[in-house]
Amino acid sequence: MALSNVNGADARVARISSTIRVIPDFPKPGILFQDITTLLLDPEAFKDTIDLFVERYKDKNINVVAGVEARGFIFGPPIALAIGAKFVPMRKPKKLPGEVISEEYTLEYGTDKMEMHVGAVQPGEHAIVVDDLIATGGTLGAAIRLLERAGANVVECACVIELADLKGRDRLEDKSLFVLVTST
Repeated sequence: MALSNVNGADARVARISSTIRVIPDFPKPGILFQDITTLLLDPEAFKDTIDLFVERYKDKNINVVAGVEARGFIFGPPIALAIGAKFVPMRKPKKLPGEVISEEYTLEYGTDKMEMHVGAVQPGEHAIVVDDLIATGGTLGAAIRLLERAGANVVECACVIELADLKGRDRLEDKSLFVLVTST
């Protein structure tokens, strides 16, 4: 069943939800993978997705749209352009040239790191963190900590899909989470 933070009467949410393909047992048995590549094949649904985020953030004084690698890179740049903010990529280790700051986070099977360029974010800037999906909340939590270490005020996290049963929202501490489609 799909739920949303968006007005239930908004037909765009149903269209977006209907374009997301669920792949059972990928990448391993027992996982129901939420595949947004099929959403990207539908220009109307993709535009609706971007429009819903832009409508939410256009008048919120957001300076930074931080996109989490890799699918946050799909949604973040068009949102940033539309609201007049800069896009800051949050990447896996050794992917950004130059000086970076990093934040380690826990996964089911170990740890990983996320990196951001030093100087990409200035103290006092207002940021949102964008990704395609929140599951356990580990990557979004790391992105929040990284931005806050740089002095940014993280206003909210924005995801196309939330896997509500994994309770990732609880790992975001006091940060708000805006999602378009909730999978239960």
